[in-house]
Amino acid sequence: MNEKFQTKADARQWAWDALDDRGCARFPFPPHGRIPNFEGAELAARRIFSESPWREARAIKVNPDSPQMHVRVQALARGIRVFVPTPGLKGGFHLLDPERIPPSRYGEAATLSSMLEWSLSVPLDEVPQLDAIVTGCAAVTDGGKRAGKGAGYSDIEFAILQELGHEPVPVATTVHELQIVGDFPVETNDLPLSLICTPLRTLRVASPPPPPTGVEWSRLTPGDIAAMPLLRDLRALQKESRW
Repeated sequence: MNEKFQTKADARQWAWDALDDRGCARFPFPPHGRIPNFEGAELAARRIFSESPWREARAIKVNPDSPQMHVRVQALARGIRVFVPTPGLKGGFHLLDPERIPPSRYGEAATLSSMLEWSLSVPLDEVPQLDAIVTGCAAVTDGGKRAGKGAGYSDIEFAILQELGHEPVPVATTVHELQIVGDFPVETNDLPLSLICTPLRTLRVASPPPPPTGVEWSRLTPGDIAAMPLLRDLRALQKESRW
């Protein structure tokens, strides 16, 4: 798909419509307004773990959305600790520890609706240095640009880790071929991709756009911060460190 879009919103709308119109979206429906689930998501997830550093990883962050459930299951099966941010940044991170979960329950543990039964809550300042990240996308380009569902959560999560002094790590995604578009503009706070896996192929991005170096507070309103307690936790930690 070589069409270029004027905005990320236009790109994600095209991808949502394409998945829906061509019957490639999967539950939950409709695909619009979310990180869309898609036909072949499990195959795409398998491809990630053929690539470094995901193949050797011991700790990764994975978004909580439906299409990346397969990534979470496969990570657990490989003995990888999986850190899952609370939806909407309304809390800290959930840790899915494969040493604490019976293998027969990995699927249940990796599903958002039942994850709390198997996960541990991890305070922000106890999240370890990660080896890699897997995020969800509504639309992407083969040059590593990413459009999420429009809320900016994955971008902010990455920026928070930078504020905490973590080393930046590469970011992968799983998407349907229909979600790969020609181009759209991005900004300095947008999370770039190093690896894009679809059910049909693996795209390695040689020169991703530069990643965020921290939270761009000027882009956030008091309402944004109030709605995302993780940001308040970060500010509290930063105040403590200055004393």
